[in-house]
Amino acid sequence: MTSPRSNQKVLRVNGALARDIGLAIVSGKLRPGHVLDGEIEASSERSVSRTTYREAIRILGAKGLLTSRPRTGTRVSDIAEWNLLDPDVLSWMFSKIPRPELIHGVFELRTVVEPAAASLAATRRKQHHLDRMRQALDDMTRYTLNAPEGREADKAFHAALLGATGNPFIVSLINGVTAAVDALTQFKQRLARITRDPVPDHLRVYDAIAAKDQEAARSAMIELIRLAVLDMPVKQRPKPL
Repeated sequence: MTSPRSNQKVLRVNGALARDIGLAIVSGKLRPGHVLDGEIEASSERSVSRTTYREAIRILGAKGLLTSRPRTGTRVSDIAEWNLLDPDVLSWMFSKIPRPELIHGVFELRTVVEPAAASLAATRRKQHHLDRMRQALDDMTRYTLNAPEGREADKAFHAALLGATGNPFIVSLINGVTAAVDALTQFKQRLARITRDPVPDHLRVYDAIAAKDQEAARSAMIELIRLAVLDMPVKQRPKPL
């Protein structure tokens, strides 16, 4: 019988291999249409078992980065097929300096989704949503975005806001939107330390939602995102949204 520890080790190896190949894809080292080596050759070259290699390919296929078909082999997918809101894909893209259109696209997504979500949340939120947002604000203040705990709190704030809309389709975006928020924050921090305190921006959103003021909630979220754009170094700052 395989021990839990052995299973965890296998999962770590599978994930590490998937990450290595995923990074090569999102960085452009492996371009769309590129055909990967066969399973036997590729697993031998990477010194892993065929099972491990196969599982890594399966992981990347589920994220839309690879397409496997009989006879034609495994190919790198076009970016239009990638699951861009997958937390791993976002993390891999922003581990380097991504293409300008990707940075712009993430901010544009936030500008489309989050102000509307804040407006809905202002009319539909329950007390437990406000409690989660308030706790997240307290933790952001305590730890700051320079610490992992502070970034987790930032994600928790945006997750609670989206959850407060009560719309199942918007709720389904929680993992993607919070991963985008976190990827942008960590990306900015690698380029330059964030000195501006974003908590007051979040607090204005919270206050408007707590007051059930739809327009104020929408406006506060638009301003929060605008300031987040300005936090970007000038060279990586997207064009005005």
